[in-house]
Amino acid sequence: MDTQNSKKKQRDTVRLQQYRDELVELIDQAITDDGVVEVLEGVYLGRLSVPGDKVYGTLEPSLCVIAQGSKVVLVGDSRYQYDPFNCLLTTIDLPRISQVVEVSREKPYLSFRMKLDPGLVGSVVVEAGQNARKRNPNPEATRVSPLDVELLDPLVRLVRLVERPQEAQIMLPLIKREIIFRLLTGDQGDQLFHLTIPDGSTTAIAWAVEQLRKNFDQSLRIEDLAQELSMSTSSFYQHFKTVTAMTPLQFQKRVRLQEARRLMLGEGLDATNAAYQVGYADAAYFSREYKSVFGNPPMRDIQMLRAGG
Repeated sequence: MDTQNSKKKQRDTVRLQQYRDELVELIDQAITDDGVVEVLEGVYLGRLSVPGDKVYGTLEPSLCVIAQGSKVVLVGDSRYQYDPFNCLLTTIDLPRISQVVEVSREKPYLSFRMKLDPGLVGSVVVEAGQNARKRNPNPEATRVSPLDVELLDPLVRLVRLVERPQEAQIMLPLIKREIIFRLLTGDQGDQLFHLTIPDGSTTAIAWAVEQLRKNFDQSLRIEDLAQELSMSTSSFYQHFKTVTAMTPLQFQKRVRLQEARRLMLGEGLDATNAAYQVGYADAAYFSREYKSVFGNPPMRDIQMLRAGG
């Protein structure tokens, strides 16, 4: 038995490396210029050949895989780094800071991302039946896990479809379902329940995140959210931080500041008006908080962004 297991591990190791090499080749051929392109519905390939600055934004629920290079993602107090040997799964829209940390013109950063549609995830959960049992009631919404051969196999087959558009019409939804099933039955399975809709409502913390996102400019009362979920304030606070790596106040702060940055950069608002529009009553306090996150006071930050294109 030990000999059989050893041979299987050796075969899987060889297959993993073959899939990694093929994924590099497929992405390198599919996207030749720096940037991110949606090559199939809900499937994005990325390329970067020079080191980039930190990117502030929100990542929708997705499976993220790196074919070549390495990337760091900061969510609240947590730091996640992944590479060709690991994948990142995120199942709740959360403010994050990301930066590619391993890249060169000779070996550009090459990436894959598949958007996770809640309806599709829910359908696979139902069909999986006993294979989809939730073990952790409040799993982290963002997690890095080893990329195994069972997951990398359908992922590579999906990327092959970029050059086979006629096959993609039939095979794309089937392979997406297979990938979701592999995630569901693997170590990341509990995370996917953030996207399911049991009894007509999303899971508790996912619901709270959505409320905070919709009403980010309003005064926050943790007690009210906890009461809506029939939880004590302390229990809600702890579960929220476990899932999102942020306290509710930290989450609201990040959403407010990102929206203020968008208003100044995209709509030309000055710092004071942007602060008031996202819910700050004190412009000076807003400026201090902005600098603590983005590294510079609001207007200097916006000037630098515009100067850098």
